[in-house]
Amino acid sequence: MKTKPSQLRELTRDELKRRLHELQEELFNLRFQKSIKLLTNSRQLREIKREIARIKTVLNEDRLGIRPVAH
Repeated sequence: MKTKPSQLRELTRDELKRRLHELQEELFNLRFQKSIKLLTNSRQLREIKREIARIKTVLNEDRLGIRPVAH
């Protein structure tokens, strides 16, 4: 599941936003499962949060012109 930032930079802005949306939905579902005691692997929460942070970082770098993503 872990994606390197260099791999993320190869994706287009739309693909990154789509992936971010998917991960946010998945995080919501995992948090819900955790609240009703159905989540067996709580490490998934950490991994998804970190993946979201990586994507947001790459998008922000692109927005600021630091490291552009593929278009």
